[in-house]
Amino acid sequence: MKTKIWLAMLAIYIIWGSTYLGIRFVVETIPPFLSAAIRFFVSALIILAWRKLAGDPWPTLRQWRDASIVGLFLLAGGNGLVSVAEQTIPSGVAALVVGSTPLWLTSFESLRPGGVKPGWQSIFGLLVGFFGIYLLVGPGLSGESLRLDPLGTITIILAPVSWAFGSIYSKNADMPDSTLMWTGMQMAAGTVGLFLLSALTGELPRFDLAAVSLNSWLGLLYLILIGSLVGFVAYAWLLRNAPIALVSTYAYVNPLVAIFLGAWLAQEVITGRILVAALVIIGAVVVINLSKQAKIIQKDEVIAPTAE
Repeated sequence: MKTKIWLAMLAIYIIWGSTYLGIRFVVETIPPFLSAAIRFFVSALIILAWRKLAGDPWPTLRQWRDASIVGLFLLAGGNGLVSVAEQTIPSGVAALVVGSTPLWLTSFESLRPGGVKPGWQSIFGLLVGFFGIYLLVGPGLSGESLRLDPLGTITIILAPVSWAFGSIYSKNADMPDSTLMWTGMQMAAGTVGLFLLSALTGELPRFDLAAVSLNSWLGLLYLILIGSLVGFVAYAWLLRNAPIALVSTYAYVNPLVAIFLGAWLAQEVITGRILVAALVIIGAVVVINLSKQAKIIQKDEVIAPTAE
């Protein structure tokens, strides 16, 4: 069992860390909202059909309602905004900012009625973590080798905010017993939202199928088969068979994998500022996840994944 657990952990470490680079290749020639919509449409069809054939009961209308709200925040908002941002922001930087989601989750949890208030350890982690984000993307801090697009920077910061809202809502959502069915439902709802965003932003008339590069097609195929299907199957299995403290470590490892792969395969620049910011942000997330508050928030052993 230990071997299986660590193989599954290695899968989500590498797969969910590599999807940021996959997104970067996809959005080079496929519009961001449209590419995300295609990805989750295919993934949702496969997962929902699989779970139905496996005998899972079909979700109720209330479960579909809650899955739609969560899916719109996590996938249409979170994933869609990451796809938009990665047109101008390096994939490693995007992964590092998204890795700050626990900071926003802790903040919003403390503000909601009946939410868990942060203790001194969480407050310290929040202060350090938000300083790390400023160190990474703050105005006037970019060196000559790394100049971040202002609009892309704002967009990537909004992505974890959207994820945090969806995660908070999911805590009281009416979910089916099957984690994979719940994932497929979110993907289906996210698909609808992403197609609407694609239409509203004028992506469809501008999309040229003939101009799509091989890298973009391969990236999209990787995101569907590996990022969405293999990654979420491994994650769902881990939630049932591994300690929550171990599963949650993917949040620390994914940004590091993304930074390394971005530099190796896409020639993205790694500066000293990025490395320091990574250390600060990931350290802050570790502090928050080890705090008493985080243990209370995660007491049901359900993590809303921030994976791409």
